[in-house]
Amino acid sequence: MTQPTPGGAGETDSRDVVELILDDHREFERLFRELRNRDANRQARLRELADLLVAHAEAEEREVYPVLKRKAPEEREEIAHSFEEHDEGHEALAALQEVSDGDQDTFEERLEELVETVMHHLDEEERDVLNAARENVDLETREKLGDAFLNARNDLIAQQPGEPQKVRELIDASKAGDSSSQG
Repeated sequence: MTQPTPGGAGETDSRDVVELILDDHREFERLFRELRNRDANRQARLRELADLLVAHAEAEEREVYPVLKRKAPEEREEIAHSFEEHDEGHEALAALQEVSDGDQDTFEERLEELVETVMHHLDEEERDVLNAARENVDLETREKLGDAFLNARNDLIAQQPGEPQKVRELIDASKAGDSSSQG
């Protein structure tokens, strides 16, 4: 097992779920920059990104989104859309993970597809969902949500959820309609 990923929400003193999610978003951006560097250990960064990306999405879906649906009902549609975007991110991640080590051109093409998919989601989530959380959820509740999010995220990271087989299982479960938390 690995230790929780350094950076992002794992290194902040804040307990506010909004700040924790934003910290992970900035960590995704950092990892994308490293993955674009041909001299970097891309496979190590990809494993780190995969674990964080999957754990972050799963923790949001389990701990954060259900509460936000109740506290900010005007954002229900955007929250439901976030589930779809997490699925799209998992699919783009799986496509990148399938690239053979020596095929830099395909790696970079699929990396850009993943970056575009994830950055689109981060932008929408920050503008809509997180702003709604700030406006509709008091700080005490956001801190409780932050604790739950961080605990779930770190527990998931320790289970290496970004392993290619696990990502494929998430995609298959989503396509089969097994994700009961989306409703």
